[in-house]
Amino acid sequence: MLGERYEWLIGIRYLRGKRSEFFISVITFLSMGGVALGVAALITVLAVMTGFREELQRQILGVTSYVTVRASAGNLQDWREVMRRTGETPGVTAVSPYITNQAMVSFMGRSSGALLRGIDPEGEVKVSSLGKNLKLGSLDRLPGFGIVLGKRLAQHLYVQLNDSVTITVAVGSVTAVGTLPRMKRFKVVGIFDSGMYEYDNTLAYIHFEDAQRLLRLEEVVTGLEVMTTTPDTAFEVNKRLKGVLGENYWIQDWMEMNSNFFRALKMEKAVMFIILLLVVLVAAFNIISSLIMVVMEKGREIAILKTMGARSSGIMAIFIINGGVIGVVGTLIGAVLGLLLSWNLEQTLRGIEKLFGIQLISGEVYYIDHVPATVLTSDVAWVTGLSLLITLSATLYPAWRASRVDPVEALRYE
Repeated sequence: MLGERYEWLIGIRYLRGKRSEFFISVITFLSMGGVALGVAALITVLAVMTGFREELQRQILGVTSYVTVRASAGNLQDWREVMRRTGETPGVTAVSPYITNQAMVSFMGRSSGALLRGIDPEGEVKVSSLGKNLKLGSLDRLPGFGIVLGKRLAQHLYVQLNDSVTITVAVGSVTAVGTLPRMKRFKVVGIFDSGMYEYDNTLAYIHFEDAQRLLRLEEVVTGLEVMTTTPDTAFEVNKRLKGVLGENYWIQDWMEMNSNFFRALKMEKAVMFIILLLVVLVAAFNIISSLIMVVMEKGREIAILKTMGARSSGIMAIFIINGGVIGVVGTLIGAVLGLLLSWNLEQTLRGIEKLFGIQLISGEVYYIDHVPATVLTSDVAWVTGLSLLITLSATLYPAWRASRVDPVEALRYE
């Protein structure tokens, strides 16, 4: 039986080869190291992918609302009535109007394209994290042609608080020389930092009434931002609003607005899991090769054990224990290394960047300028479980070969 003492003693003893079997011992420990590295890499990468998704979700929801309501065609005309009906819908905690339009922001000869967003300051703090992300200034100063810029956009234009910038929009003004784009000077009353490069580099907020005057919208808005109790309840509120408002309105929750992005992240996580699982498979093949060499080297000892009364099942147990220890120890070491690296990933990367004087993560490329890592118990369980299954399965064939050794043939020339 597997639990008999001699099987455990012999199986563990075979892990430490004799001097003549030094090469086999090296392969054994390399196999253990391969399993450990594979498991550690899997846990770390899955933690980074999960953290990346959660961080992006947090930042996206910090700038946009959980649900948006827009007209099926054009701007929202009866927005006050729609806002009232939306606010009475169960699950809705706040509603605020908004206006969006492309614009050019200019200051002292420097210009940059921006997404101009007209908001109601009192309502915006209830439907987004703009108030929390504001690093300088105040949203209370928005009325009367005030503007809040993203941190990166302000840096690009060399703009500081209380400077005046020129906003140019494509809405035409008829003049004596023809139709010209509308231009208006706005005073910078705030600078926000969402932590997401794309938003900080392109967003500019003004009061929605100023946006109406600038864009000549005359009491219409682009849509409504809707806040729900939690991000998960937004899906149910989405369905309720479609029933309340009807088919003349385009209603989207945060997942629908970013569906392609989150679907791509989910697929990337699955692909990375499969690719890195191959590292564990390679280590499993090393276990198979090392065990087969041990079986060939220990043929005489196996024959002696059989002549002393050891059964084939006992011989199999010896080599299953031998390979199983490699798999279990390698998996546990890898799990510990993976958890330690995931929990200290940002400090490790900062140390590498400081040591070599390089920037590993650029917000211009990866949306965020740091590497978040979130360890999920389910991911760790899946990785360790699959690793143990693969490594234990790798012991079956060499153990079966050992149990089939014929004592007469093995001892004939001894």
